[in-house]
Amino acid sequence: MDIKKLITAFVFIGCIVSCNSSNKTEGANVESTKSDTESISVEVTKNFTEIDSDEARIATALMAAPAESRDGSKVIGYNMAGEFVTLKEGTNEYICIADDPDKVGFNAACYHKSLEPFMARGRALRAEGKSALEVFDIREEEAKSGELDMGKSGATLHIYYGASSLYNLETAEVEGAQYRYVVYMPWATSESTGLPEKPLASNHPWIMNPGTHRAHIMISPLVIEKE
Repeated sequence: MDIKKLITAFVFIGCIVSCNSSNKTEGANVESTKSDTESISVEVTKNFTEIDSDEARIATALMAAPAESRDGSKVIGYNMAGEFVTLKEGTNEYICIADDPDKVGFNAACYHKSLEPFMARGRALRAEGKSALEVFDIREEEAKSGELDMGKSGATLHIYYGASSLYNLETAEVEGAQYRYVVYMPWATSESTGLPEKPLASNHPWIMNPGTHRAHIMISPLVIEKE
């Protein structure tokens, strides 16, 4: 075969493969703009699948906990039947909440067990149809009266969240998910902690809801810059 024709044929085949690769990754939230990385992006996307079982919900929920504590963490949340249940019993100080499949994207959380009365009360009030403001006001009053146990000051909530609901079957990592941390310090203020009431920069700690039962230090992830 003529060399020029052979080169032309290879270029044509390459263009077809490149176009097909682009179509497969479209909307999959895989960052790739260079043709020489498209095949890699397609392979990475193939490793992700929908969270379609209780086992998958448990595995992805545990990703919110510190790696060394995942085996002993308790997991609660919605099962495949739509019931809010204990998906996995625990033996340590962590309770994880699995992603709510009825909400867009992915959001799992893991918190110190001393926060369970506070968290459980919030779930109960929301189940009654209370608005976010009503939940806040009711828990504020109950915490002030001592009726609601707010747990240990400094107890932490770990949040693992992202726009995609796909996860890696081998690692349980959720596609594009990031971490955010909340340290609860009831009644704390900017004056008592020395923290600002709004972030001064990405990943800078700050205090939210200061002076209330829900006062907490926010530590948000760094903004991921896309090329």
